[in-house]
Amino acid sequence: MFLYNIGIKLYYFAVWLASFFNSKADLWIKGRRQQRLVRLNSSIWFHFASLGEFEQGRPILEAIRSKHPEKKIVITFFSPSGYEIRKNTPLADEVYYLPLDTAINAYQFIDAIKPTMVIFTKYEYWYHYFNELHKRQIPLYIVSGIFRPGQVFFKWYGGLHRRILGMVTHFFLQDEQSKQLLGNLDLNNTTISGDTRFDRVWANAEHPKQIPGVGEFKNRQKLFIAGSTWPEDEKLLATLPALYPEWKFIFAPHEIGEEKINNLVNLFPKEAAIKYSELVDDNSKVKSQNSKEDSSISTPRTPLSTPQILIIDNIGMLSSLYAYGDIAYIGGGFGVGIHNTLEAAAFGLPVIFGPNYSKFNEARELIALKGGFSINNEAELQGTVDTLVTDNAFYSITSKKIYTYVREHTGATQMIMELISPQAP
Repeated sequence: MFLYNIGIKLYYFAVWLASFFNSKADLWIKGRRQQRLVRLNSSIWFHFASLGEFEQGRPILEAIRSKHPEKKIVITFFSPSGYEIRKNTPLADEVYYLPLDTAINAYQFIDAIKPTMVIFTKYEYWYHYFNELHKRQIPLYIVSGIFRPGQVFFKWYGGLHRRILGMVTHFFLQDEQSKQLLGNLDLNNTTISGDTRFDRVWANAEHPKQIPGVGEFKNRQKLFIAGSTWPEDEKLLATLPALYPEWKFIFAPHEIGEEKINNLVNLFPKEAAIKYSELVDDNSKVKSQNSKEDSSISTPRTPLSTPQILIIDNIGMLSSLYAYGDIAYIGGGFGVGIHNTLEAAAFGLPVIFGPNYSKFNEARELIALKGGFSINNEAELQGTVDTLVTDNAFYSITSKKIYTYVREHTGATQMIMELISPQAP
């Protein structure tokens, strides 16, 4: 415990040092310092590490909000990328940064919001918060949980982390391996419910949102969408537009700072690429069809069909953009891991990604279906794209398999709700 507490303080110190030259670290520090808790009589508390986990747990959040409208909902985020984008979500009454995991912070936070039920999505296991909830006998659920043999819980030195797992009321897991790993620790309070992300992306695909200008940009041509890309991805992808001049391309990079966007634009010939913000008429703003937590999207200028490449320089559009696409590339595979492949797969798009995908069940399963394609270099990228572009029969079969795969994996939300909703006091 001593080492854990020291580690937490050292982590805070490292982020504090980074805050002097890193904007995300600065938000992480200032956000926690400046927030003031609203004291509640009772609440249901959802915690998400970041934006991806928010979208993953959103089906449960929406279902709880719908079934128990009288309950106050509190959401916490660990990272600024989740908090800053969803701090005004209408799905919650209060949204906070999760205070640092110390005994006093855990006591004060839980005492202020008085949760009657707590739901963490996928991961983040904080000793002091879990311990305080356990002492107060407040039900704590993990949804869409997933475990791998290499994690600290299953190492000889992971005793403290195994104690944390023992404080969870029930685990809703993605797969059989996770159930077996927890069973080896004599933790049998588990249910294989699947991944709630399938429910989220399926709902999005069933009711796709119109994005002004994108249909006109596509102009009935084939469209390649590169989502959540990083510079390593973009350098490879930059070769494709010249090879497939009859195709349109959309790039939605993971980071949209001015320098990042300009570097991406400069990968292409002059006038071949246009930024989404350059397509809008600032004098005729219209509200998007998204929920009110999303920003307004402007009416596009015309004509929009001339540039071959459209670069998205805002956040919040990507999951809806896939409705217009034919092939998708998902970024992050040349870094720590790929981003969300399911958003594209829900529309039946074949998905291409880099080599670092082993931690993601759906990526492995899509590869087994021959609906996902991992590439290591430019030659493999071009070979994969060429097959998908030129072999119409292969493309059609692949698209149907992907679509069916996503549909058949829905249902996690309903299973979880059947078990936890009656427990909502």
